[in-house]
Amino acid sequence: MREAAFAKQNKDKWLRFENVLRNNIQVPPDELSALYVEITDHLSYAQTFYPKSNTLNYLNGISVLAHQKIYKTKRESRKRFITFYTKEFPLFFAQYQKQLLIAFVTFAVFSIVGAYSAATDGDFVRLILGDGYVNMTLQNIEDGDPMRVYKEMNELNMSLGITINNIRVALMAFAFGLFLSLGTLFIMMRNAIMLGSFQYFFYDQGLLWESARTIWIHGTIEISVIIIAGCAGLVLGNSILFPGTYSRVQSFMRGAKDGVKILISTIPFFIIAGFLEGFVTRHTEMPDWLAIFIIGSSLALILFYYVFYPLKLKRKLQLQQDERNATANA
Repeated sequence: MREAAFAKQNKDKWLRFENVLRNNIQVPPDELSALYVEITDHLSYAQTFYPKSNTLNYLNGISVLAHQKIYKTKRESRKRFITFYTKEFPLFFAQYQKQLLIAFVTFAVFSIVGAYSAATDGDFVRLILGDGYVNMTLQNIEDGDPMRVYKEMNELNMSLGITINNIRVALMAFAFGLFLSLGTLFIMMRNAIMLGSFQYFFYDQGLLWESARTIWIHGTIEISVIIIAGCAGLVLGNSILFPGTYSRVQSFMRGAKDGVKILISTIPFFIIAGFLEGFVTRHTEMPDWLAIFIIGSSLALILFYYVFYPLKLKRKLQLQQDERNATANA
């Protein structure tokens, strides 16, 4: 549905609700509740299909006013945390699938570049990973325990350290979006080249499967979160480059807010990745089927939450709106 048609169809309800709020008009609680629910539905629809529009700004303003008027004396529901992750964020993120794809393709391409560079330049791996790491790993391989690095620290300390480091990388990927998205692409490129050269190094040692089944236990979520943080950085950078109908400042503020929301969504996944690396990856004796199961489950979780589920909610919302339109026109 075109934005103009959507606004024309619903403007009477919006104006009615705004009038009630601004003028403190007394209406039956059921009517007020129904209006509020409908307005929030329309807001979600506008966020998905008209992400940079005056309609969205108007509905957002009414929603904020309603929240202040209706809930100013109430505590935020404990379910707010749950609904953010189960409904609000996935529906919101449906509009940023393009940026997610760009971030993924960038990371994939430069991972291949890293592997190719390592294959064609004997010194490249040492240049990227450092002599200390390479020499340590070669010694571990010679000692018969190539993945020893994951067993040397205490589980809890390693988990916390890795989680903090992953958050640092993600924040850099997001914040560097301020440099017109190029900074984010640079962070993605650097980490992807490191990953590609790392994997080729183990391939060259005849340990590709040994390394893959080990590092991807935690790496599946860890790398995915970095890509998602890169998506957030592109949202931020593109808001400066392409303000659309907004002023550049307004667009930037909107992009920063949306980028932060994307980052917040990754917090549980940071914790999961840190736990896996600290407590699970070290068990290199685990059977292959278990490692494959963990890796496959992690990948399925990421794809479901950041790709399939948002698109499913978007289609559901579209169908509901189409049904309302059909009923209204009947």
